[in-house]
Amino acid sequence: MMKKGLTNRSYRFQCGGETYIVRIPGEGTDRLINRAREAAVYRAIAGRGLCDDPVYLDPDSGIKITAYLPDARACDSRNPDDLKRCMELLRSFHEMGLQTDHDFDLFRQIDFYESLWSGAVSAYPDYPAVKASVLGLRTYIEDHVERRCLAHIDAVPDNFLFYRRPGGGTELQLTDWEYAGMQDPYVDLAMFCIYSGYEKPETDALIDLYFGGGCSIETRRKIYAYMAVCGLLWSNWCEYKRQCGVEFGAYALRQYRYAKEYSILLRKEGII
Repeated sequence: MMKKGLTNRSYRFQCGGETYIVRIPGEGTDRLINRAREAAVYRAIAGRGLCDDPVYLDPDSGIKITAYLPDARACDSRNPDDLKRCMELLRSFHEMGLQTDHDFDLFRQIDFYESLWSGAVSAYPDYPAVKASVLGLRTYIEDHVERRCLAHIDAVPDNFLFYRRPGGGTELQLTDWEYAGMQDPYVDLAMFCIYSGYEKPETDALIDLYFGGGCSIETRRKIYAYMAVCGLLWSNWCEYKRQCGVEFGAYALRQYRYAKEYSILLRKEGII
């Protein structure tokens, strides 16, 4: 096995003198991912230079085969040069304004992941209060959405891959599009920050890097709100995966803390 990610397992193999990666969906993934929608996303981004087209993708099982990237490494979320290139690619993708027929509704997904607990209660005693606080951000978010386009949703450092092209030079691509759908593109910034474990100064620095220093206070607060919402989203996801026998430990707790701490931050700023 080459990689065990949060959602899938990946294996490297050779065929006909070429090297490939096969993705095998993980436990409980069939209830989390709509593979037909994922296939539609790959059709939407085909030929855009965002990532290599899959060699094979089964929209029923989710098994995917892609060409192996030599000397590939993930983005280092503490490396300024890596961050600059990744934010340039992310901004370029958002500016394409790509469209699909499906969206990724954050609040609906929070409830959906919670519904998969099959009546079990959250591991966090204050979950009802934290959820209520996060849901209180919805009006502010909806009042400040300026545009919607195809967003990656899982635009985290591990999905930005630097790799070597034949003949030299380092390329960058954004991989793993299985959660992608129509959404406010700035959700992708929030996802990057909460996966990276950023504190607020690092979050602000990344926002400034993406916007070139020209981010309004309203948009910045909206990104904070998305961090709270997405923290609860992935916390609920982790609680379901735990019921499937997959533990995420510190990652799961960190996502819940983003939900709690950033909703408190915005309450202090008078947003809710």
